[in-house]
Amino acid sequence: QVQFVESGGGLVQPGGSLRLSCAASGFTFSSAVMSWYRQAPGKERELVATIFSSSTNYADSVKGRFTISLNNAKNTLYLQMNSLKPEDTAVYYCNARYRPSDWGQGTQVTVSS
Repeated sequence: QVQFVESGGGLVQPGGSLRLSCAASGFTFSSAVMSWYRQAPGKERELVATIFSSSTNYADSVKGRFTISLNNAKNTLYLQMNSLKPEDTAVYYCNARYRPSDWGQGTQVTVSS
């Protein structure tokens, strides 16, 4: 059983940056295709970014602005978010891409002036 714990969200102005972190118990991130998702009010959960080994993929809406990465030594998944836009406002979650575990609480990202 995997419990994902997301952190690092907060309130940021448009154009600002945040780095989200994802930790998990009893799970090695490098063993799975991992993704960041987000869900805005009234919208479906959206796949934001995916990583496996050195391969990454991003939703068109975040390409060039977000970077997904793994720190294997810390067994931590990250999402570096730059040039944030109000449209990025959502609750952000991490999970395995193809065999997802239970969803964590997520971390709220609010982009507003």
